[in-house]
Amino acid sequence: MSDRMELRLTGSGGQGVILASVIFAEAAIIAGKYTAQSQSYGPEARGGASKAETLISDEPIGFTKVQNPTFLMALTQKSLDKYAVNLPEDCLVMIDDSLEKPANVPEDKLVIMPILKTAKEEVGRQQTANIVAVGCINELLHIVNRKEIEKAVMMHIPAGTEEINRKALTAGEKMAQEYLAASQSKAGSHAEAPDKAPGKKSSAKKA
Repeated sequence: MSDRMELRLTGSGGQGVILASVIFAEAAIIAGKYTAQSQSYGPEARGGASKAETLISDEPIGFTKVQNPTFLMALTQKSLDKYAVNLPEDCLVMIDDSLEKPANVPEDKLVIMPILKTAKEEVGRQQTANIVAVGCINELLHIVNRKEIEKAVMMHIPAGTEEINRKALTAGEKMAQEYLAASQSKAGSHAEAPDKAPGKKSSAKKA
């Protein structure tokens, strides 16, 4: 993990982005890091675009609000349109695959994941989409280790839902692992492309 991460998680009221943000803050504390967490209330709780933010750093945090997000997640089109603006060039943006690609985000900074679909079809409960997202984000960014993120999740879910939330966390991790593996494979094929260019003669000598 870099010295400082600024996470902005967005969606609609009821999707649990605030809880996901709190879980990351809790995990950071468990890991011995500095953290600050904040969220939006008001109309957002009634279905509008909601936002929750977490700062995580290896050093003491001065200003406790996210100013230059290094990561943004959007689970709804409304939240993407509202919060994916004026982002730093190096901000990684993860969106649900049901959303339209944002024109202002470079392809190499955009990650598209079937978060809502995975929660509904693979985990079996759409309300676990936030935990699927937590597993996916942690696997992508390496914020804390597996034991620490799972402990944080278990601290903030209702009693009796441990099994399904653990399943959601694992599903999110698997999704990210498959994405990273595919990205590495794609990068490798691009590296080999010059040797496979049409008309290029082989330099290999005959025996």
